[in-house]
Amino acid sequence: MLYVFGLARNARLEAEIADELAEAEQKAAVSGKAERVFKTFQYQTRTSWSKTRRVVAKAEHLAKGANPRFVVTSLAAEPFPTRALYEELYCARGEMENRIKEQQLALFADRTSTELMRSNQLRLYFSTFAYQLMQGLRRLGLRGTEMAQAQCQTIRLKLLKIGAQIRISVRRVSLALAASYPFRAIFAQVYTNLMSTA
Repeated sequence: MLYVFGLARNARLEAEIADELAEAEQKAAVSGKAERVFKTFQYQTRTSWSKTRRVVAKAEHLAKGANPRFVVTSLAAEPFPTRALYEELYCARGEMENRIKEQQLALFADRTSTELMRSNQLRLYFSTFAYQLMQGLRRLGLRGTEMAQAQCQTIRLKLLKIGAQIRISVRRVSLALAASYPFRAIFAQVYTNLMSTA
């Protein structure tokens, strides 16, 4: 079984990386910004683990002080070096959690309160469809703008949830935004970007 889990810190773990914490503190004093030093070592709990396991430690020093973090893994060191395992593999799961939270909070995926499973499933389908549209808008429409990395909530509030006057005639539908709309340049850029991909 392959795994990567966060490991709660304790005095034994912190003692294991005391030199690395001191090195990170020294580097932070020189650079004036947060510094990280990584270390891999074998560790076994006193009672609950049946064998030693690989632990990856991040000895970080922030403006507030030391910030050690530990990860226990079954992955071998050769294909997964220390820093890459922590920053690229372990921290990537945080980014996935952020995307799930974004869908729940900004696109209402948590609104599954009806009695029937089918109606809750339909709500999740709508939320997922809305998330895919937002991803497409971010990737294609917002590229090259200040909102290219914006969260769904920001896009919804600043770009989509706006007042406009819609005029429908026989030949066309026209959309008139207020002259004082602060994001009209981005709105126009999104339109241009989307039309160029069509």
